[in-house]
Amino acid sequence: MREVEISGHEVQVAGQPVRYQVAGLGEPVVLVHGLSGSAWWWTRSIPALAERYRVYLVDLPGFGAMRASRRRFVLAEAASWLLGWMEAVGLQSVHLVGHSMGGYICIRVAAHKPEVVQRLVLVDPAGVPLDRSLFGHLAPLLTEARHARLNFLTVLARDAISAGPFTLWRAARELLAEDVREHLQAISAPTLLIWGESDALVPASFGRILRGEIADSRLLILKGTGHVPMVDRPQEFNAALLAFLGGEPVGE
Repeated sequence: MREVEISGHEVQVAGQPVRYQVAGLGEPVVLVHGLSGSAWWWTRSIPALAERYRVYLVDLPGFGAMRASRRRFVLAEAASWLLGWMEAVGLQSVHLVGHSMGGYICIRVAAHKPEVVQRLVLVDPAGVPLDRSLFGHLAPLLTEARHARLNFLTVLARDAISAGPFTLWRAARELLAEDVREHLQAISAPTLLIWGESDALVPASFGRILRGEIADSRLLILKGTGHVPMVDRPQEFNAALLAFLGGEPVGE
C-alpha cells in the first residue's frame, strides 16, 4: 500500500480556529473519534480509505489537536458543531464514520440532517443506556485496556492525558445520560454497524437493537476484537468499510 500524504488545514467555526487533516481524493469520508480519543485512532484505516476517498479527520473540541480550544466539549452541542465544521470546510454531503461517542454524534447528525449523510458507519457506537454507573464502567474499561495492543495503550494514555480528567468525566457523564434509540427511526442513510464481539464497554447485543430500529441497516460483528476494531482487526475492518462504502452488502 502506497504511502499517504496527509495535509493540515484550518477553518473558523463559530469564531474559533479548528485544525483538521485531509488525505486522498474522491468522495468525502469524515471520521469522528470517540471519548478519550483523537483522529489518531483511525491511523490504520487512513491508507486504505485514501486510495479511493478523500478522508477528513477532525478532533472534537477538547480532544486531540483541539485540546486547547476555548470551547469546552458539550455532548448536546457536538452534532451541531460537527455540522458547522462541515459547512465551513464546504462539505455538503459525506460518508460519515463514527466510533463510540463519535458514533452517537453521527447518529444525531444523520437523524436530524439526513441530506448531508450519504452512507453511515457506526463502530461500537455509544448511546444505549446501561444499568451501570459511571464508576461501574471502570471494570469494563480495565478489561478493554488489558487486551489492548501496547502501542495503542500509549496513544490512549496520551489522548486521555491531553483531554484532561474534567473533560473526560463530564463527557462520560453526559453520554451515559443519553438514549440514542429515540433518534434511530429518523435515519434514512444506508447504515453499517460494525461491532467488536468482545466489546466490554458497549456490548455487541446493542448492535442488534440498533439494527432493528434503523431501517436500512446491517450488522457486522468482528470476532476476536473489543471496543476498537479498527485498531484490533484493521484488515478486516478496512475491507468491510470499503466494501460498504462501495455499495456492497456487508454483514447481516
